[in-house]
Amino acid sequence: MSTISVNSLKPFLATTLDSTNLPSLGTKYSGKVRDVYAQPGQTILIATDRQSAFDIAWCSIPLKGQALNQISAWWFSQISDVMPTHVLKVPDPNAMVVKPLNMLKVEIVVRAYLSGSTGTSAWVNYEKGVRNFCGNKLPEGMRKNEPFKAPIITPTTKGEHDDLIDAAGIVAQGLATQEQWDEISAKALALFARGQAISAKRGLILVDTKYEMGFDAQGVLTIADEVHTPDSSRYWVAASYQERMSKGLEPESLDKEFFRLWLREQGFEYGKPKPQITDEVRLMLAGKYLELFERITGETFQIPGDADVLGRIKRNLAPFALKGSLEEGRAV
Repeated sequence: MSTISVNSLKPFLATTLDSTNLPSLGTKYSGKVRDVYAQPGQTILIATDRQSAFDIAWCSIPLKGQALNQISAWWFSQISDVMPTHVLKVPDPNAMVVKPLNMLKVEIVVRAYLSGSTGTSAWVNYEKGVRNFCGNKLPEGMRKNEPFKAPIITPTTKGEHDDLIDAAGIVAQGLATQEQWDEISAKALALFARGQAISAKRGLILVDTKYEMGFDAQGVLTIADEVHTPDSSRYWVAASYQERMSKGLEPESLDKEFFRLWLREQGFEYGKPKPQITDEVRLMLAGKYLELFERITGETFQIPGDADVLGRIKRNLAPFALKGSLEEGRAV
């Protein structure tokens, strides 16, 4: 269990990092979770506390950005021998300086279990009768959350909404050549195998994950964005998996699948009023992020001594400013 108490997180409910506005760092682009600042020769990624699910931004989670960035930085160090990473520096708990890449227009999703609750997930499609899933032939009679015989790759296109695609479609649409895709898929499976092995030593099951890759200026395939974080991956607690499966219960999860399932339980459907996200749920999510950080890394999560996270980020990123002083960001 995490060393972090819920009470220690309550002061941060009012100071979560919703967004940043730091034009001196470069041209800004906002993703679902990260604020991205492009500079000549490098890019600065700032992990905010924003929480998304089902392609919707819902709320902010105390200290999530720090946990997300530090988990990703830790994993990048663990897989750097498997393939090159885009990491140049980690100057702040919430920020990473990376090399710019020519990014692939597909996300590489690797799955080891028949699970998920979104429209592109293996289980949702299997339940609808799909047995050829992104080029992978799935057997009849599988149960939800059951393992595949071997991990499979189920890519999705990038856009406003992710769309499933197979290897043949990727090549046909010119998103990658066959030679490139062969390397991409081989590297993805190697990364996933490393992730599974390390997770298993920590009593966790790495269920599935997504990778984003691109080519650097020399044409070298490089892993980017994040690696094996609770935003990009599904984790289960290994010790309780078999018992919960035997009882027909969902596995004990340490990722944002908890939030997706909670939303479904509240009756969430597209086009209907959104459920209210309570502080209790925000704290529960925060606890899961921090517990996963500690379980994966074996380190104690360091709660900031100062609630002014934005001020610290500005100080630590001041050396990377292109001109003038950093402008004010926004914490809510």
